[in-house]
Amino acid sequence: MRKMTKKNKIAAAAASVALVAVGGGAAYAYWSATGTGSGSAATSPGTESVLLGASFGAGIAPGGTRIVTYTASNPNSSSTTVSALGATVTTGVAGCLPAWFTVTAPTGTTGLGANATVTLGEGTLTFKDVNVDQDPCKDATITVNVTSE
Repeated sequence: MRKMTKKNKIAAAAASVALVAVGGGAAYAYWSATGTGSGSAATSPGTESVLLGASFGAGIAPGGTRIVTYTASNPNSSSTTVSALGATVTTGVAGCLPAWFTVTAPTGTTGLGANATVTLGEGTLTFKDVNVDQDPCKDATITVNVTSE
């Protein structure tokens, strides 16, 4: 190994000071850096309607009641809520009056995740026993229509 001369020692010391100075400058530049920026992306379109459903057992007759189970399916990629259910009855048969039926729906708000199906709750469908001939309702298809705000 060679001995370091005075000239080499001075050069090594100068190189060390230069490295510290450059490194210190880099640290200074890092700590004092500033900047701005932004980013953007489109939100979910949420364009598909939530699908509401009602199901109940067949064979209802005057004076009878059925439990109605309400469901909701969300085909969207974002969550939503379902609230304020409304229900009405249609029969599709002349002489089988929707007024002979009463239907209830659950109240409250239910969270509905993206691409999910949930049971919203239960209500009742009642076929009123009125003092008239209700034969037009024999074999009729009773439909519970569901809406939400």
